[in-house]
Amino acid sequence: MGQLKQLLPLHDKPIIRHCLDNLITAGIENIVAVLGYRGDEVLAAIHEMPVQIILNENQESEMAESVRIGLRAIAEKSSGVLVCLSDHPLVSVDTLKSLMQCFREAPDKIIIPLYKGKRGHPTLFPRNVIEEIFEAGTLRDIIDKNGSRLKFLKVQDEGVILDMDTKEDYDKVLKKIGS
Repeated sequence: MGQLKQLLPLHDKPIIRHCLDNLITAGIENIVAVLGYRGDEVLAAIHEMPVQIILNENQESEMAESVRIGLRAIAEKSSGVLVCLSDHPLVSVDTLKSLMQCFREAPDKIIIPLYKGKRGHPTLFPRNVIEEIFEAGTLRDIIDKNGSRLKFLKVQDEGVILDMDTKEDYDKVLKKIGS
């Protein structure tokens, strides 16, 4: 994209702040932000937020490595782990709350939001399942291995499938919010 997407503006703040604000507003506790490439710049934008910040020093690592790093920082009492991506900034607070409610009702399931038949993000994993990432390769490997443990939550939130990998994706996000 040519720019650090976590710092692109969305309304009056960087995208990463928008994502973290929604997590906080949804009542999610023990938030760990794993920062990678140009993490010092992202840190400057979120340093005063009530989140634990961890740096992934390996610039070449896959997302799975950031998840492993974040898992090591999660409180032992956490029964589930919501893996959120900062390039999905339009996931609503209501969707986050719905994911948590679904998890309370099915705490042994991997909860994946579904918008019009398409899988989205974030995904909520039972802690004991996501710990498998230390042995498995990726989150997709864990999901594929645990097919009988999947629970799809139908949502009316297109934000779960709107990611920002290109300038065109970012423009689409801006158009959706009327910026």
